[in-house]
Order: sequence, then structure tokens, then C-alpha cells
Amino acid sequence: MCQTLYSHAFVSTFLTIPKTKIVCIVQLCSKFKLCYFSVVEVSPLARCVQLYEAPSGQRKEVHLRYISYTLWMCFQVSIRAEKGGSPSLNTHTLWMFFKVRFELRNWFHKSTLIVPRRGSVAMLQVNCVTFPLPGEGPEQQLLKPNDWSYCDYFWADKKDPQGGACMPGFEILLQKQLKGKQMQKEMSEFVHERIKIEEEYAKNLSKLSLSPLAAQEEGTVGEAWIQLKKSLHDEAEVHLKFSNKLHSEVEKPMLTFRSDHFKKDLKKYDHHIADLRKQLASRYAGVEKARKALADRQKDLEVKTQQLEVKLSNKTEEDIKKARRKSTQAGDDLMRSLDLYNQTQSKWFEEMVTTSMELEKLEVDRIEWIQQHLRQYTTLRHETDMFNQSTIENVDQLLRAVDPAKDRDLWVKEHKTGDVRPIDLDI
Repeated sequence: MCQTLYSHAFVSTFLTIPKTKIVCIVQLCSKFKLCYFSVVEVSPLARCVQLYEAPSGQRKEVHLRYISYTLWMCFQVSIRAEKGGSPSLNTHTLWMFFKVRFELRNWFHKSTLIVPRRGSVAMLQVNCVTFPLPGEGPEQQLLKPNDWSYCDYFWADKKDPQGGACMPGFEILLQKQLKGKQMQKEMSEFVHERIKIEEEYAKNLSKLSLSPLAAQEEGTVGEAWIQLKKSLHDEAEVHLKFSNKLHSEVEKPMLTFRSDHFKKDLKKYDHHIADLRKQLASRYAGVEKARKALADRQKDLEVKTQQLEVKLSNKTEEDIKKARRKSTQAGDDLMRSLDLYNQTQSKWFEEMVTTSMELEKLEVDRIEWIQQHLRQYTTLRHETDMFNQSTIENVDQLLRAVDPAKDRDLWVKEHKTGDVRPIDLDI
């Protein structure tokens, strides 16, 4: 069964319909069905009365859905009668039906009701984009199940918590790309600061290795001390090479991964999708304009039909035929506008899928690029530790060879003043 979308406004206005009007609809449709093959059954309309007479606490969604659907079909029947004519109905009955239909139309228009077509599902327009009502119709399948893909989760616009303008889902994807570009730039700046620290550290180590402090130390300790100072110079070379490799193998590639054309490409994506959204908004405005024009034509036809009841004349009948043709033309215009809108929305849908998948690939490439060069950073860091370890190994060997006794021997042999000891004085 075709389902009807209704708002809270429709519910509140529907509950104000007098029971006599509901009964009148049932009676008119009963007569109408005898002379016109319609989709409206008398039994559903009778069921409407039963549901309407139920206590207010029992008027649940399913009841209101059923009633609103059936009343809408009554509305559609009168349109069919208007287009095709119904000679079996006398003028008074037809006029009464049009009168009730006019009131029904006002109730429907007060509600933001979206007119369903046979076989369609309940739908909702948000910023000129049509979505199925949650829980209505067949469940949509994700384009890329289990992937959390961009093409599945950014169709709606994001509301601004501060009450500002809504942000299209595609704009969020573009901001992700720009943020990724900025993050990569900041990572490059971080590595640059690391390089500066390494260069300064190497410079200070090299300067310290030339210090004359403790240069007069002798023996095995003096040899170890000289080697330690030399290891500072070697370590400075290691850190200088580390900083150079960081610049050429990490900082520069991360900084130049995406050229200045990247932002231009993003702007092209943005303008392309934004233009499609503008076209979609224009098409939707065309649908609303055509819908209003159709309502005006139908209202004009109803007024002329009422005039026919008051005064029968060839001119009035001619006016009714003319109004009926205009109403039919307005209906055709509405269908054309609807087709143009759906074509534009389909185009926007296809471009959204294609472009979001391209943006998704760009993000994957960016993350993999960062991973590759951060791993290169850790590799260089491990190499630096290994080289530093090798520069200190000679120091470790000499420190293990330090022998206080040997140092004493060497020092005594070099600086001794004599090995004859003093004796007691004898007179």
C-alpha cells in the first residue's frame, strides 16, 4: 500500500475534522464508486469513521496513517473525476464532493504532507534533497558494507549547534582533506624542529670535544678520557648525518607530498558538487512552483464548479472545460518539473559517490605516505643509536682497561726523584 507522510500539524488539524464531514466523505465515495471505478473502497472509509470515533488516547500512529492515506485517495478520486468527467453523478453530488475535497486539500496543505505516488515510500525533503522517512520502505543497503566508506555516510547536511547555516556532508569531506594537508604540514614542521635540535646538539658536541679540560690526565685514565672526547666528535658526526637524512628522507617528502595544485583540485570538486546542489535547489523550487500552480488551477476549477450549481449556462460549462484543461496542463507541468528534479538529484548522487570515493582514496594515500615516512624516521633513529653505540664501544674498552696500579707505575717511573731512602743520623 502507498504510504503517506504527515507532520504533527496534519495530525492536529485532522483531529479537528467533524464526524459529520467524515460520514459525508463515506457517503459521497459510496455513491461515487457506484458510477466510477475507483481505488477507494467503502470499507476503508467506514474504518476511518471507527478509528476517528475511538478515544483520543487510542489514536495512534497506525490509525492516523491509515486515515490520512484513505482520505488522500478520496482526494485523488475527485481529481480523476475532474479530468475524466462523471456523467452518472448529478451536479449537486459532484459539487458536494468538490466542496469536501476543497476542505480536505486545505487540511493536507496545512500539514507539510508530501503527496505519495502509488508504489512510492514516505519521503522527506531536507535542504531540497529527498530522503526516505526512517523506518519506511525497503531497507537501503550500504554501497560498501563494513567499510565505513565516505560514499555511505555523508548524504545529509550537518546542523550547526550554534544555529548557523547547515554544512553539506561533502563540505565535511573537503574539510577533512584540508585538515589532513594542514596536519601533514605541521608534522613536517615538527620534524624540522627535531632537525634543528639535532644540528644544535651536534654543534655543541663537536665544540665540547675540543675542550682542553682534563687534557693533562695521564695513564690509562688519560687514554680513556682522550677517547671519550673523541667519541663526542664522532657522535656529533652521527647526529649531523641523522639531521641531514631527516631533512631529505622525512621532512622534505612530507612537506612536498601534495603540491599547490591539490587545493585547486579540491576547489574544483567543491564547485562541481555545489553547482549540482544549486541546480537541485532550483529544480526543487520549480517543483514547488508547479505544485502551487496546480493547486491554484484546481481551486479555480472548484470555484467554477460551484458557480455551475448556482447558475447553469453554456458559458459556465465552457469555463469549467477550460479550467479543467488548465488543471490538466498544470498537472503535466508538475510531472515534468518532478522528472527534471529527479534527474538532477540522480546526477548529484552519482557525482557524490564518485567524488567521495576519490577523496577517500586521497586520504588513504595520505595516511600510507605518513606511515611510510614516520617509519623511515624510526629506522634512522635506530641507526643513529647503533652508530652512537659504536662510538662509545672504544671508550668502554679503554675504561675496562683502566688499572690504578699500572697508572701508578707509569707515573712513578716518569716522575720519580730517587729510590734511596733516608737513614738515621749517627754522631
